[in-house]
This record gives sequence, C-alpha cells and structure tokens, in this order.
Amino acid sequence: MTVLPDDGLSLAAEFPAATHEQWQRLVEGVLRKSGKEVSGEAAEAALSTTLEDGLTTRPLYTRPPGADEKTGFPGFAPFVRGGTPAGTSTSGWDVRQRIAGSDPVRVNEAALTDLENGTTSLWLTVGRSGFPVAGLGRALDGVYLDLAPVALDAGAESAEAARALLALYAERGVAPEAARAALGIDPLGHEARTGEAQDTAPAVELAREAAASWPGVRALSVDALPYHEAGGSAAEELGLSLATGVAYLRLLTDGGLATEAALGQLEFRYAATADQFLTIAKLRAARRLWARVAEACGAPEAGAQRQHAVTSPVMMTRRDPWVNMLRTTVASMAAGVGGADSVTVLPFDAELGLPDAFARRIARNTSTILLEESHLARVIDPAGGSYYVEQLTDELAHAAWEFFQTVERSGGLAAALRSDLVAERLAATWATRSKKLATRREPITGVSEFPLLSEKPVVREAAPPAPAGGLPRVRRDEAYEALRARSDAHLESTGARPRVFLAALGPAAAHTARATFASNLFQAGGIEPVHDPVSVDERSAAGAYAASGADGVAVLCSSDALYAEQAEAVAAALRAAGATTVFLAGRPGTSSGAVDEYVFAGCDAVAVLSSVLDRMGVAQ
Repeated sequence: MTVLPDDGLSLAAEFPAATHEQWQRLVEGVLRKSGKEVSGEAAEAALSTTLEDGLTTRPLYTRPPGADEKTGFPGFAPFVRGGTPAGTSTSGWDVRQRIAGSDPVRVNEAALTDLENGTTSLWLTVGRSGFPVAGLGRALDGVYLDLAPVALDAGAESAEAARALLALYAERGVAPEAARAALGIDPLGHEARTGEAQDTAPAVELAREAAASWPGVRALSVDALPYHEAGGSAAEELGLSLATGVAYLRLLTDGGLATEAALGQLEFRYAATADQFLTIAKLRAARRLWARVAEACGAPEAGAQRQHAVTSPVMMTRRDPWVNMLRTTVASMAAGVGGADSVTVLPFDAELGLPDAFARRIARNTSTILLEESHLARVIDPAGGSYYVEQLTDELAHAAWEFFQTVERSGGLAAALRSDLVAERLAATWATRSKKLATRREPITGVSEFPLLSEKPVVREAAPPAPAGGLPRVRRDEAYEALRARSDAHLESTGARPRVFLAALGPAAAHTARATFASNLFQAGGIEPVHDPVSVDERSAAGAYAASGADGVAVLCSSDALYAEQAEAVAAALRAAGATTVFLAGRPGTSSGAVDEYVFAGCDAVAVLSSVLDRMGVAQ
C-alpha cells in the first residue's frame, strides 16, 4: 500500500514545474492548426482582447517576479481591499432599493413592502423626477428612520429635500447619532444631467451642519452615473468622479470644514455592469484613487471611499427585458465582490416605466440570494490576489488618473462640462462602442442576438420624466430598438411584419449554420425570416419565394461549395420571381456577381437592417 504525504496533494512533486514559455509553445501549436503562424509574445497577443481606455485583457496572468504589494489590507490606505477592516463580512452590503414615482402614497407602500422583505435602505427620487418634496413625510410614514437609512435624489430641489428629511428626523424623535442618510446634493452631477448650474452655497451649509450635528449623514453625492449613461468608459467614469470629488473637497474646505470632515461628507455612486471583472476592478481602483487624493490633501487615514453601486441602466434592454434579470445578477455580484458598501439592483423593467411588484421583488431578492445563499460577503475582497484582477485594477487606476489630470488641467470639472470637453470625450467613446454594437462584436442577448419577434411587449405605467438638457442618455439597445420600432409600426399598419425569404441550398448539414445566422440577423431588425421549404434549388426557388410573402428580399444560405454550383442560377430564379435584392450569407467575394450584397459575422448589422427596411418601404 502506498502512503501519501500528509497533505495528500503532492502527486506531481517529482515533475518539474511548467514554465510560461512552455505554455506559449503549446498556444503556438493550437494557433498553427487554425492557420496563424505566430510565436512567443505574438502568440499570447493573438489571444488577447482589447478593452476601452487602451487596456488589454491577456489570456493568462502570472505574478511578475518581485511584484510590489500595492493593495494593503482592508480598512487601511490605500483601501483597495476595502474601506473598513471587516468589509461587508459582518452583515453584508446595504441592499438599497430605488423607488421612483410621483405619488408619495404609492411610494410609501412600495417602501414598506421593500423594507419588510429584505431591503435595508431606501433611495427616493424626489422633486421634478419623483414625488413633491412636501410629500416626503407621507412617503416615509411607518418607516423606522433610526433603522432604515434614506438616500435622496432630488436634483434641483436637493437642498429643500435635504432640509425636509433632517426636519423629519427631528420631528419623529430620531437621535442625531442614529440617523443614517445620504442627502444626495450633487451640483456638478445636476449640471451634467441638465446643463443647469446650481448654487453651491446650500451644499456647504448642509455639509457643515451634517458634520457638526449628524454623524451618520453625508450631505454630498459624487454621482458618476451621468457620465456612464452618456457612454463613458470605466476609466472616464472614475476620472470624472475624482474630478467631482476634488471640486467638492475644495468647496467644503473653503467653506470652513477640515479636510477629514469634508472627506466624510461624500458618498460616491458608480455603475455596476455585467462585465464582472471590469466592475470589480473599477470599484477597487476607485478606492485606491480616492485614497491618493486624500493622501495629497494630508488626510491619508480619512480616505476610505463610501461607495454606492447601481446596476447599469445602459445595459438594460426594452426587448426581452427578462434577460435583464441575468445582467443585474452578474452586475450586483460584481459590485458586492468589488467591495461596494451599498448595492442597488434596478428592476428588470426599469427602462419600460415604473417597475411592478414582481420586478421589485426580483430586484431585492437578487441581493438576498447573493448574501444569504451564495455567501458572497463572508470573505473580504474575495477577488484580491487574482493576478488578472490586480493587474486590471492597476491599469484602470492609471488610465483614470490620466483622464482626471486632463480634466484638472482644463480648469476642473465645471469648466470641462461647460467647454464640452467632457461631452466630446464621452461621445467619442460611445461612437467607438456603437460600432461594436452595430457589428455585434459586443452582442446583446435578446436584442442583437437571439431576438424573439413573437414576444408580446411588456407594458408598464409611465415613470416621471428623467432630468434632461445636459449630457445625453445612451442605451446599448438604442439602434436595434429603433429598427424594431419601425417593424412594430409596420405590423400595426399592415397586419404583418416585413419578411425576408431564406433560400437554403442543399442538405441541412450544408445550410443550417448560415440559415440560422441569417435568421438571427434579420430578426434583430424586426424582419421575419421565412424558411419554407427547408431547401430549394433552381427549379423550386421561384415558387417558394412567391409563396413566402417576402418583401423583395431573399438570402442564399449554404456552403461555399454549393454556392459555387447553384448560387448564380438560384439568384436568377429569385429575381425572376420578384426579388429586388439577393443577399448571400457568407464573406464578400463568395460567388462574386451572383448576388447583390453579403451578410456575414462582423458586418454592420444596423446598417444592413436599416437599408433593408428602407428597400421594403418600411417607414422611418
């Protein structure tokens, strides 16, 4: 009988450790089989992915020899691993539910339901985009204000709403030390949203009062969502949040607050996306960057950043909104793992109007499952030590700091907003990303990939209008939503969607892959594919096209070999039957001269679909 070592795991101890170079050689062999003759670093680069902000994700990360420890420990500068020593391991992150609506009675009903079923704090939309400030007391009837923290989002009426909340605490006998709130005053964020400059004097006054009398209240919010929603990258979001925070530090210290007290008056809000590693790295980088600012201001130990993460509105879709539940689950997991103090999961139907009770329940239960069943909060900074996460955190921090310095050199964030520096930078970033969305390099499940034309639209009560007039609000699905809206209007006016005929050549083994691709592509634009019969040839193509009801467009789908044999004849038959445009599913040049255009992986789907709808006479 063989006796194993004590740990029972040293079965390969007699073999030499593999090296990075050996792994690269294996990668070279794999790439060589796919027709790529590369070696060494080039082989690794061939498997790398380019991200925004000039960052690159490599396929393998290892610890560099002699790497410095830059992350520290939780609760200690630079706070990369967490703002407090215990992180969220003792009680989990704060589950902050957003409640929108113009009726304080209904807001109150939703708030009480949320608090009774897992929510630990409330985020209320007050003022123009919510209920009147005068209704704040009614909205919070029955809420134990000494137990449930309240965050406000009141835009132009933020000072009035903040005063109303503090008065409510006093009226209901909440001890100042028991009150927990984020008053949400954000003059620069308001200007970014609306283009309206806001008086900063009330912000200073309320911050001084909170610092002196309300130890659990933070007066100012540094909301990075306006920049995220305008199409900004992760580094741009971080850089602009730093610029906002620095502007507020200057404002508060000029107003008489000590640096430590001023730092304690800020709460930062970031978007959490379905790109889990980028979100984790962003939150960790944000804490590191803010710690650097605090250090430069002479208060390094007061530089722990209070973070509120919100699942990204940009990633939410209006078509097949149920998929949003999957997106927000990944995003909220990343926010928790990244160390956010508070996490808001937007309901899956938030982009359609006021969320219903089911959507709200799923949103709050997402955090409950992650905390109570998946136990994500039990370990502090569980991603710490991952070579990939640590490298991504570092690279993101440097990219964000560089952009922050650009904004500061322009005169600060207010000047950058008014000079259009911010708007132009974010617009350029979004234009680049829009190309990836249009070509489906960045796929949107349920929208640009695997759309379901037969789904019934989800209808919700209209929400109060969001602030407007400043930076634009973009959504990943917007180009495809415009195409689908054209199709919907056509369906309503004619009783049928625009149709395209899929002319599949040969046996299923030859045409299934490309027929599936074409079907998926055209449905993304609201165009119904007709694939009946399963296969056609020169003799049957004309009759099949005529019976399909197609609106002048057909697509050949098969293998390159069958294209060479049949494409020209079948295309001619389709044209004789009335097809004005014949596409071929395959790379340009295949069966050259036989068809009008090509559809292929990586083509500009939005441009193709828009032009097809135009040719079909579908109104804009």
